[in-house]
Amino acid sequence: MKAPENLKYTASHEWVRTESDGTLAIGITDHAQEALGDIVFLELPAVGTKAGAGEQCAVIESVKAASDIYMPVGGEVVEVNEALTAAPEKINADAFASWMFKIKPDNAGDAAKLMSAADYAKSAE
Repeated sequence: MKAPENLKYTASHEWVRTESDGTLAIGITDHAQEALGDIVFLELPAVGTKAGAGEQCAVIESVKAASDIYMPVGGEVVEVNEALTAAPEKINADAFASWMFKIKPDNAGDAAKLMSAADYAKSAE
């Protein structure tokens, strides 16, 4: 299972990357996209959406099922990847290159509390 070391992870299979400006890019893991199968639809949150850690904020659908995507930490959505809504299959091609949305976290230190790659790999076995 792929789990890049430079990312943080949630038990609900989101990955989090801290950007140079302090925002957090969020996507789903390779494990999640494999479990979903061919992704056909993505509903992303609107810019300006505020949500707490663990709250549902987006929906991803595959030929198998629909699944919720959760906020890894509390914050406000500041950017969405519109290219993915037009071509959600890009997530299947490379889940870790396909960020879905970026947030400004309420607390910059919260991302550091998420799972490491090693911890995520153990939890996803």
